[in-house]
Amino acid sequence: MRIYLLVIVWYLLFNSNIAYSQELPIRPVSTYSIVALDPETKELGVAVQSHWFSVGPIVPWAEAGVGAVATQSFVKIDYGPDGLRLMREGLSARETLEKLISEDTGQAVRQVAMVDIQGNVATHTGARCIAAAGHQAGKNYSVQANLMEYPTVWPAMAEAFERTKGDLADRMMAALEAAQREGGDIRGRQSAAMLIVSGEPTGVPWKDVILNLRVEDHPEPLKELKRLIRIHRAYKHANKGDELLEVDDIEGALREYSLAEEYYPENIELPFWTAVTLAGTGRLEEALPIFKKVFATNEKWRTLTPRLVKSELLPDDPDMLKKIINQ
Repeated sequence: MRIYLLVIVWYLLFNSNIAYSQELPIRPVSTYSIVALDPETKELGVAVQSHWFSVGPIVPWAEAGVGAVATQSFVKIDYGPDGLRLMREGLSARETLEKLISEDTGQAVRQVAMVDIQGNVATHTGARCIAAAGHQAGKNYSVQANLMEYPTVWPAMAEAFERTKGDLADRMMAALEAAQREGGDIRGRQSAAMLIVSGEPTGVPWKDVILNLRVEDHPEPLKELKRLIRIHRAYKHANKGDELLEVDDIEGALREYSLAEEYYPENIELPFWTAVTLAGTGRLEEALPIFKKVFATNEKWRTLTPRLVKSELLPDDPDMLKKIINQ
């Protein structure tokens, strides 16, 4: 099988006037993806699904206030960092892609898409990308695919992205799901990823990342990615609650904790910390039923609770602690 694949690649390279390059992978990576800019928030994002292990570190690239890149097919990863660098230096997405394509002897087997912070879009599908392969650019976004079962995949992605309401994650997820409904990758599916960065750079790269989720290997990567997005939102609210608690905005913190529980009701830890917050702020009677529910699910939470006194997450009040433990 390995020899057969190498023969195919040899044919693509040497019978299509493409010079051999050490950078050219011997197998096509990635299947369908979307790059997009949210014109209101200026968030930039990339989402991808593939029949390839761990597509997340390969295809999606994005930088706050700069742009986003998807590099796929016979992947040349350089399009990601180099594309962001050129857009950071002031080139548009179109100028950036044209420059990089002109310098790439393997451009006929590449598929690359870019969007810059101004909403300019550029896409390239090489003539030797494996069919069905193509792309469709729209306002502030581009969808692209290769190795599809049907050539209707990328138009379906574009339609889904344009008609879906919600934030950037919702809309990109809808595009991926539309691709799969249309038949998706002729080989099947294996991994998925989504990367979103903020519109305004802080100067601290990790703070600029709004969402960075990867499904490395899964029989239903899109379903798993969608589940992870939901959980990510839950913890975003939980973290916001912690921030509000630090500034003594108790009502605000409880509101955020409640939203976190709504997004992730199957996780008993989220209501546990809500109960801790209530008990620690003098609202023990509201906290006790929550503690009871948590303890009934897993006794180890009952064991953990007294340890919170030393960390000052609960007051050093033996009577109150006894009431909690006895739930």
